[in-house]
Amino acid sequence: MGTPEFAVASLDILVKNNFNIVAVITSPDKPSGRGQKIQMSAVKEYALNHQLKILQPTNLKDEQFINQLKELNGDLQLVVAFRMLPEAVWNMPLMGTFNLHASLLPKYRGAAPINWCIINGDKESGVTTFKLTHQIDTGNILLQEKVMVNETMTAGELHDVLMNVGAELILKTVKTIDDNAYEKSEINFIKQDDSLATHAPKIFRETCKINWNQKAKKIYDLIRGLSPYPTAYTEFIDTNGITQTLKIYNTIVLEQKNDEALCGALITDNRTYIHVKCSDGILQINELQLQGKKRLSVKEFLNGNKFSEDIVFK
Repeated sequence: MGTPEFAVASLDILVKNNFNIVAVITSPDKPSGRGQKIQMSAVKEYALNHQLKILQPTNLKDEQFINQLKELNGDLQLVVAFRMLPEAVWNMPLMGTFNLHASLLPKYRGAAPINWCIINGDKESGVTTFKLTHQIDTGNILLQEKVMVNETMTAGELHDVLMNVGAELILKTVKTIDDNAYEKSEINFIKQDDSLATHAPKIFRETCKINWNQKAKKIYDLIRGLSPYPTAYTEFIDTNGITQTLKIYNTIVLEQKNDEALCGALITDNRTYIHVKCSDGILQINELQLQGKKRLSVKEFLNGNKFSEDIVFK
């Protein structure tokens, strides 16, 4: 059960290791983009290419869907980046339902563990497989794999690393469950310590707006934690008095200090660099995107856009 590209790697590794995938369950097709063309999920695309049975329920509690699941008679359900399941679904298979989560649980329970790991400046991340239960991301842990996070890694880069490490962990999880079933032995689970739990809530637009009154390192981590999606942004009023939105993808914290109080003020030669004053220092912008325009390097951007001296990011 999965929807985005993150889930495809896990499905692919199971197919390549000759596990019998009785069905793939993914989200319904939906209109997307400016043309509102009907878009299928990455998981559905893969399943079609590999002639796998596909179910796309709109309602996971629907009686027809529940009956279809029962008819499949699957031994094990695996969930990777899908929706919250009702008990009638997760409690169905004999061997249970296991979820791959992109954090070292109980840290970062919730919808956006990869983003919050980077936003908070963490030095490590990882993936966890656990058995589903009533409350989200609280089930007993089967396996975990740590991943080191360097100071320049973006959410997009960590996503790709965890996608592949997670696929290997899914394979190891299925083999562990399979071996224990064959040997009729008990699986050793680790109970999550709720007192150590932290949360990774869904990212909303207000989360993405840069507050230039914060320290340069904190803003730097926010930008890379939201890059390439959904992307940190700032606003400014242009020379025509119109508020413009500017997405920022890549920055560097400069050594120099901000000796003036006006946070968000720009220092630029309008040719090669844009520096922004923060509460304790200066942030150099390397990649940015004006609303409705392409993502550009700072030099490409300044070829066609100039800032007046009094521009302040807000």
